[in-house]
Formats: sequence, structure tokens, C-alpha cells
Amino acid sequence: MIPVNPERFLADLHTLRSFGAAGVGKGVVRPAYSDPDIAARRWLAQQYADAGLEVAVDPCGSVFGLAPGRSLLVGSHSDSQPEGGWLDGALGVICGLELARAGAAAGVPISTVSFQDEEGRFGVTTGSRVWSGNTSLEEADQLVDRDGVSFDEARARMADMVTGPVDPTRFTGFLECHIEQGPWLYEAGEAVGVVSDIVGIRDMTMTFEGEQNHAGTTPMHRRKDAFQAMLRFQALIAERFRNVVTPQTVWTTGDVELHPGSHSIVPGRCSFSMQWRDGDKDRLDRMAEIIRTAAAEVAEETGMTLSTSDMLGLEPVPMDASLRAALEGAAEDQVPGRWRKMQSGALHDAASVGRLMPVAMLFVPSIGGISHAFAEDTDEADLVAGLKVLAEAATRLA
Repeated sequence: MIPVNPERFLADLHTLRSFGAAGVGKGVVRPAYSDPDIAARRWLAQQYADAGLEVAVDPCGSVFGLAPGRSLLVGSHSDSQPEGGWLDGALGVICGLELARAGAAAGVPISTVSFQDEEGRFGVTTGSRVWSGNTSLEEADQLVDRDGVSFDEARARMADMVTGPVDPTRFTGFLECHIEQGPWLYEAGEAVGVVSDIVGIRDMTMTFEGEQNHAGTTPMHRRKDAFQAMLRFQALIAERFRNVVTPQTVWTTGDVELHPGSHSIVPGRCSFSMQWRDGDKDRLDRMAEIIRTAAAEVAEETGMTLSTSDMLGLEPVPMDASLRAALEGAAEDQVPGRWRKMQSGALHDAASVGRLMPVAMLFVPSIGGISHAFAEDTDEADLVAGLKVLAEAATRLA
């Protein structure tokens, strides 16, 4: 196994946490292109240089540490949610740093990366999507965050660091270590999970428009309440999904906007998000058909006008069989009987990178299943176990 240094690895993880430390538990506030994010990327670049790697920063601000010749790429992202955990993405980045350092000492070339804007200030895994060609830089530059700042304006803050494009053909594959962000490994007392596939995602905004009116004088039977139409739609799809979905399928409405949003007004418009995830493309498509049909029926029954946005579609991504086999063999070697194969219900940079090269992922437990929150944490023994499994897998792939 590549001789990794667990103490150095943990110290680096805590140093990265200091950039944007929230002062609440181990939480961080390090959104893409914020001052703490850029400072963290400058620190990473220095660590890569100190390890003898060639530092490269692409036009999006993704920071690479490049080993000479062709090499395995290991990494993740170092930006956070607005109220983020200290390990989401950061774990994979520091695993990459430690493996690159230890690999150089052992004569095993390993490169590393911290992709930019995985958490979606401007889009979905923006940095890795642009690098992999899923989205052009010109298209990304038109994206705008909730404060009206464009991607083009934000990435200009890192212009002094940019060295140019990074050629993906120099890499033999990509490994990403990540916290599970769910409860299963922690509750089972297992050390790691080898990912089988990353689910596909469909996402759109739907709007019912009815009739805005007085909440005190409009009889219930004469109302065209857009919010009630949305509730009827939610009940209808839940009923119709029963014979289509599996226990792993999820669907979510996480954002609802009522107009005009007053206690004394029957809402005339209800716009809401509709997202669904599954590992099977055909099932995702069947769910899309159910959603569209149910919405149209509710609109007709309730006298609403229905409109929908364009649908974002990200396809399921299977992990590469050879890289997976290396992770599975490494897991059995390092934590025998304390690992499982599992699906990823969350999106990761590996899903974008899979367009370019073989990819695989490794999960470590999340205490209480908590992530995207200041309370996010993992036992340090499990962090080190993940590092060692990754190191053993990289050794097998060398």
C-alpha cells in the first residue's frame, strides 16, 4: 500500500476547515469564489507545489496538482454550502493531496484536484461540468447566482491564478472519496461503502395560475386557489408512483413560491420545484410522464393554467468495473467484513468526470446521517480507514 501519513492527513483536513470556519461546531462557510474559498485554493496550490506537483488552475478556478506523465486523478471539491460541513468535498480533496504526496515518495504518480463550484452557487457541479464538456464555458458564464452575480464576474476573482486548460487525456481514471451524506453506513457500524452508481436527476419548475382573490369573501367552492392545485398534484403523483418507484427512488418539492404571498389573499399563482432521482433512466422517464400527465389533469379539473420550465436532465452514471473492483478488494483488505456496495443518491463531481474517463467513488460514514449542516461530522478512525482503502486501491491500479 502507498505509505500514507494519517496524522498529516488529519492535520491538513483541519487546516482546510480553518478557511471559512463558522465558529459553530466544525461547520464552514466557504461558498464558491468567496474570500475563504479563494484563500483555501491558494493554500491548496501551495501544498501541491510543496509536494513537487505541477500546479494548474483552469479557467473555472479548479485547482490541479499534476504528477509527471499519465497518472490517476484523485480529488473532489473544496467549496461549501452557505452553511456547510467541514468534510463535504474537503475529505476527497485532502485524500487526493495525501495520496499524491505519498505516491510521489513511493514512485507511484498520482495527480489531485479541487473542482470549483460543486455545491451549485451557479449551477450543478459547475467546474467539473465545464472541464468535462457537459457545459461550455460560454454557457456557464451566463449563469447568475441569487444575488445577481454572474459566473463570469465571480471567476474573474481568481484570474491571477489561472494557468489555462488542463488536458484530461493525461489521466487514467478518477477516484473520489466522499462522506456518505446519509445514515446507512453509520447505523450499520460499517467503515466504507463502494459506490455502484450515481443516480440520475430530473429537475424542473412548475407553475399553476388560478385567480387571486379576497381570502375572507371568496367562497371555498368558487376559489381558483393555485396552492390547493399544487397540493392536489402532490397527492396524485404520490399515488401514481406506487407501482413505478423503488425504495431508493426519491422525489422532492423543496421550493414553493406563492403570489402575492399575503395572509388575506387567495394565491393566484403557485410556482414550485419538482425534482426526482433514480438509478434507472427508464424509471426517471416514466416518472416524468406521470408528473406531466397529473399536472395537466389537475390544471383542467381546477381551472388552472399550467406552465413548466425546461427540464434539467442528468443521466445515471455507473462506476467503472475495474476501478470498483480495486476499491472492493482494498476495502476487504483494510476493513474486512465492514464495507458494502451502495448507490449514491447525491450528485458528485465523479458524475461529470465520467464523461471523460473511468470513475469510481468511496464513501465513509456520516455521523447521524447529517450533511449540508454545521453538525456534519465523521469519526476520525473512519476518515483514516477511507484514506487507507483509497491508498490500497491506488496501489492496485498502479
